[in-house]
Amino acid sequence: MKAKKVFSLFMAAVMTAGLAACGGGDGGSNASSASESKGKDSGKKQKLTFCFRDDGIGKENALWKWIDSAYDSWDKKDEVELDVAPITASEGDYFTKVALQLSDPSTCPDLVAEDTFQLPNDVSAGYLTNLDDYVKDYDDWQDGKYFESMQKAVTGEDGSVYGIPYNSDTRGIFYNREIMTTAGVIKEGQDWEPENWDDILDACEKVKEKCPDVVPFWCNAGVATGEATSMQTYEMLLYGTGDRLITDDGEWVVKSKGMEDSLKFLQDIYVNNEYGPSLDLVLNGQASNTSAREYLPEDKLAMSMDGIWITGNWKDDGTSPVKDYGEKFGLAAMPTSKGQDPKTVTLAGGWALSIPENSDMKDITFEFVKHMMEPDTYLKSILQQGNICTRTDVAEMDDYTKQPFFDEATQFLKTADFRPQNDQYSSVSTNIQTMVESVVSGTSIKDAMTQYKADVTRTVGDDEVTEQ
Repeated sequence: MKAKKVFSLFMAAVMTAGLAACGGGDGGSNASSASESKGKDSGKKQKLTFCFRDDGIGKENALWKWIDSAYDSWDKKDEVELDVAPITASEGDYFTKVALQLSDPSTCPDLVAEDTFQLPNDVSAGYLTNLDDYVKDYDDWQDGKYFESMQKAVTGEDGSVYGIPYNSDTRGIFYNREIMTTAGVIKEGQDWEPENWDDILDACEKVKEKCPDVVPFWCNAGVATGEATSMQTYEMLLYGTGDRLITDDGEWVVKSKGMEDSLKFLQDIYVNNEYGPSLDLVLNGQASNTSAREYLPEDKLAMSMDGIWITGNWKDDGTSPVKDYGEKFGLAAMPTSKGQDPKTVTLAGGWALSIPENSDMKDITFEFVKHMMEPDTYLKSILQQGNICTRTDVAEMDDYTKQPFFDEATQFLKTADFRPQNDQYSSVSTNIQTMVESVVSGTSIKDAMTQYKADVTRTVGDDEVTEQ
């Protein structure tokens, strides 16, 4: 396996070199500066292309609003034309389409939004620019203005920086207080604090009995929802059992008691007890939006296992404004399977602004990134996104700290787990999604695990898997 990985890295290097030789790459910062200077000398505006994921709402997307606002206030906008080039796709499809764009100099953007879990894979492929020379002169980066954990999230296995993190997140269970009170799960004014998975299933049963028109529980479970299925559903469950996806020695676990227990929970939700939404809702790419923007706000859903960012939908300028949403909803920490230490579990992630290796405008693009991340510009955006900020100074601003659920979500970080920093993860993640979808669709746990073992083995090699 090690030999295969070395060869892959070698081929990535060869491909990158070949692209540069054909004129697609810029050969580093000096070449970038030369290209940018040429644009200025010709009297033409340079064009900076920004690629990110549009979740289907166009310019109402919080990231899109941030880009436009930052550009409007940028002192270099008279020199640079901004080409906003979103990709409208499910999360999983976005990663595939971005990789294709990054690999081709003719389609490669100058700035790209990268999920931090995808960084190792794209770095290994030679798609992203090493930003070490840029951040060494970036005072905010050097002076503790970014959380150290988020700096680590954008650092590759080689110890170099490959992006500027712009958001983080944690996950828990959002619940509708009125529904949970009506169902007798909690008393009026009481917070719900499940201690184990049985508490969740008991709450589902009460909701189903007392509120038959309400979906008791929603967690993403389809291939179409990509990492929302892998990370915030399966891995939240798996890590809550104490098991892990991969061993300390780098072997992928393809069979364990924790895997079986996690899939049994999903089977109880979707198959055995019908506590979840119908499969036509959960197995499509808009499932996350449907639960956050429709079912929760419209009192059609009692509990949703989701991330802090969904609160951005409920703000006055969000896609689904909810009056007094901090009172209407509650946020419970996801408990471990049997209430064992550390009692609760969450998965944390985040996104970064990265500069593709094939960009010929690296210098000016990094200047734009720094402007986007200036506190006043960044604060408004992070509030609209509904995510946890990555800047320490912004985290102390009054407008940030007073946001509903942000304190709870930040506290979740104390027991946070992260996805493996492994360049095979994105491929294994697809195998996870297939396994989860098959279980909620009625496949037996045994058969789903058998297929997962075969899929992962085919993905990483016989010598990189293990059973526990």
